[in-house]
Amino acid sequence: MRERKFSKDLRYGALINAIKAFNPLRIKVGGSLQDNVVYKVGEVSSCPNFMKREDGLYGLSQGCLSMERWDQLNRFFNHTGVKLTFGLNALFGRNESQTEKGLWIGDWQPQNTKDFMQYTISKGYKVDSYEFGNQLSGSGMGAKVDAKQYGKDVIVLKNLVKELYAHPETEPKVLGPGGFYEEKWFNTFLEVSGQGVVDGLTHHIYNLGPGDDPNMMNKVLDPSYLSQVSQTYKGVLDVVNKFRPQLGAWVSESGGALKGGSKDVSRTFADGFWYLDQMGMASTYDQKVFCRQALIGGNYGLLNATTFVPNPDYYGALLWHRLMGSTVLAVTKESDPNLRVYAHCAKKKVSWL
Repeated sequence: MRERKFSKDLRYGALINAIKAFNPLRIKVGGSLQDNVVYKVGEVSSCPNFMKREDGLYGLSQGCLSMERWDQLNRFFNHTGVKLTFGLNALFGRNESQTEKGLWIGDWQPQNTKDFMQYTISKGYKVDSYEFGNQLSGSGMGAKVDAKQYGKDVIVLKNLVKELYAHPETEPKVLGPGGFYEEKWFNTFLEVSGQGVVDGLTHHIYNLGPGDDPNMMNKVLDPSYLSQVSQTYKGVLDVVNKFRPQLGAWVSESGGALKGGSKDVSRTFADGFWYLDQMGMASTYDQKVFCRQALIGGNYGLLNATTFVPNPDYYGALLWHRLMGSTVLAVTKESDPNLRVYAHCAKKKVSWL
């Protein structure tokens, strides 16, 4: 999106109110292109726009985040009280393997990230957490990094955060790997990095498959289909219990359907049968955070991309946020096996009712 248009969008009251309603809303800046972004700070002097490039990651050239743009975003974050997770470029300094397609090799080069963090600290910008890379785990999505290499690099990132942030109370959390769960890859990565490095173990869920699937409506209404993803949640929980990252497991991205969501389902009331069930199921497997893809954009945006009018899932997210506390209760049922029942202790503050 062009910067001038987006600058205007940021002033829209509907968008601001939609974010403030969560008080606070966690926003993750990143996604598919984050590993293709250079930060214009320090030794980086040019700031290119993304351009189509057949041999580039996701068919695009490297792009740039200017510090002027970062300043603008942080003014918006501060105004709306956002809790920010920032996705870092974990491919910086690596090269794509000549022998294995999609595999990126070599050590991560942290200097550009260090300069970016130093600038962020100098301006007093608050970052709740840094997530290292996007969908680089296992078979990857466009690109992948070997689990051992990723484990070594995330140690470098953790040490960098500790070096730059002098006070533990302001030190951002380090998250990873922010990709699809594969048991062997996750175990190897955590064995290499060791305990106390990754604060939250992040993974992505897109259990409805491609958004252009003509059977999408049947999937969101089929409890037996929706239940299949429980094996992923169980696998992630087993890894968490084995390596015990401080903040447990996070679903740091989930839009239901891949490739922008389903144009016929994701923006409709019916999608709530998937969305609310996913949040309930994730909670029973002790997932601490569930980030919806996306606030704005694609067919799975919670807000209309033009008017910022909420789509139905926005209200599902808001109700969950306001009603469901962090204590998850065990619920048993002896009726229809297709019936879903989830229960949490209520949040302490219910004066809004």
